[in-house]
Amino acid sequence: MKLLLVEDEENTVGFLQRGLREEGFVVDVARTAREADLAVHDQDYDAILLDVMLPGEDGFSLCRRWRARGLNLPVLFVTARDALPDRVEGLNLGADDYLVKPFAFEELLARLHARLRRREGTARNEPLRAGPLELDLAARQARLHGNLLDLTSREFLILELLVTHANQVVSRAQLWEQAWETGSEPSSNVVDVYVGYVRHKLGEGRGLIQTVRGLGYRFSVPEA
Repeated sequence: MKLLLVEDEENTVGFLQRGLREEGFVVDVARTAREADLAVHDQDYDAILLDVMLPGEDGFSLCRRWRARGLNLPVLFVTARDALPDRVEGLNLGADDYLVKPFAFEELLARLHARLRRREGTARNEPLRAGPLELDLAARQARLHGNLLDLTSREFLILELLVTHANQVVSRAQLWEQAWETGSEPSSNVVDVYVGYVRHKLGEGRGLIQTVRGLGYRFSVPEA
């Protein structure tokens, strides 16, 4: 799983980065609010560990903005701000947890795993909807206007990533990693071919998947 660690204190960065990597996480680090905002815009994460006191803008403002944009992944505040009003504010802004420094790494890890398990359970039980399309992630089925689509497992994975990031550009590299589960870069137009298969099976909904020249693809949800 991939985490974003938003922290500017070097000792804390080193401690958490080393420990989390040993537990099998991929960890990106942002040391300023701007770096964090760009990372969230450009990358896909399973959870965010967020400090409150950051250069330029505090973590509360970041969390508020991300939730307003519809970001629904777990956000855990990890901060020295231990006053009760700070904890209440952080949770009211949409954070999933609030851990005060200093803390035991084992406690952080337990809280992180708990939030990730909860998110995974929710994601599997609730259909993913975008315009006329509905994805049942547990059954691995897709329906357009209520009609079942005949998708292969790989085609479903491609559609799942596009719908999860509806109205956002998804790169060919991201689609490759999603559907082929390998870190190597695609050496041909195989991603384009499979996107073409998905479009064909969408039939009248083929226009929902738009090509963004030079960047990738976007699943465009029509306005209600």
